Amino acid sequence: MNQLPLTINESNGNLCEIICQHISENSHKRITFAEYMDLVLYHPQHGYYATHPVNIGKQGDFLTSSHWSNDFAELLAEQFLQMWDILNRPNNFTIVEMGAGQGILAKQVLEYLKQKHLDFFQIIKYLIIEKSATLKEEQKQRLNLEQVKWCDWDEISDLSITGCFFSNELIDAFPVHQFRIENQEIQEVYITTDSDGKFVEITAKISTPKIAEYFHLVNIDLPSGAYANSYQSEVNLQALDWIKIVADKLLKGYVLTIDYGYSAARYYAPSRRQGTLQCYYQHHRNNDPYWKIGRQDITAHVDFTALEKYGSLCGLENIGLTQQGLFLMALGLGDRLNELSNSQRFSIQEILRRREALHSLIDPMGLGNFGVLVQSKGLTDRESRQTLKGLTMPPMR
Repeated sequence: MNQLPLTINESNGNLCEIICQHISENSHKRITFAEYMDLVLYHPQHGYYATHPVNIGKQGDFLTSSHWSNDFAELLAEQFLQMWDILNRPNNFTIVEMGAGQGILAKQVLEYLKQKHLDFFQIIKYLIIEKSATLKEEQKQRLNLEQVKWCDWDEISDLSITGCFFSNELIDAFPVHQFRIENQEIQEVYITTDSDGKFVEITAKISTPKIAEYFHLVNIDLPSGAYANSYQSEVNLQALDWIKIVADKLLKGYVLTIDYGYSAARYYAPSRRQGTLQCYYQHHRNNDPYWKIGRQDITAHVDFTALEKYGSLCGLENIGLTQQGLFLMALGLGDRLNELSNSQRFSIQEILRRREALHSLIDPMGLGNFGVLVQSKGLTDRESRQTLKGLTMPPMR
């Protein structure tokens, strides 16, 4: 068992006490990093998402695509519209947004559909599943629309949704298990306390066989001689639970997942020795999850191979995996750029501002490199042969 002392600085004291209590109540006097991350982000009173009403946007810790302009939402709305068309325009089409942030994206999607595609807008149902009570309250203040409802997973019956389950930068915030290779064995990272009551990282036997099963699922030979001692990374078991729940609830339609991440081969490349865990505080990135506990966001990249393979086991069909830049260009972002260049309606300053916003959505060094995974369920042969517009540009792996 190895240990490393940690420094706690400018943290939420109440939350630190709660974490210490969880550690003391554990029979081994330790908790997994996944348990730690869950408390830090989602504790209902003191977690990051409970205590920071403005943690997203220009005044917060990070930006999402919807903060740059309405274009991201409007192009997504066009994709939802085509999905409805492919399914032969059913009278019940539900968009389920999981983790809706401040509700900005939902508002932009629905306002665009109301203006441009009223027939679709009038039949649509928009469900939001939101874990954070603080964000849910902000969403309700912003989204005073009859179509929008909030619910928990247990309020959605199995095989009841025809439409699209959608998420944008959700899975990266799921709590992850951390592991380290030591003496050619997978050891899990745990959090405990030392004699002074300070948090300490230790490594010990993995907490669940699901971690080893995960690598079998994604076809990664780990541990092996290719991985150096002290190699460290993460496993997102909650993402597998999540995709199964989605598959169980979906009767017919699509699952659209947008997030930053890699294929398993890239994620667990032997050269990526420190994993992908990142923290964000006021738009500055760091890799110390024990700094400003409860006051900074903690994320890890998404393993899209795991979502594809486990989704298949749960009854989902893999339709395509592409990059956000290619996805939005296929949906018409390039046309919007061309129209903007030839427009006489805007001032030079407004044209430059909008052009910058559009380019940010497809920037290969930023949002444009996000992964877009589309899966489906219950489609007929005719429906499955119709290509989604967002996937019409050649995918890049």
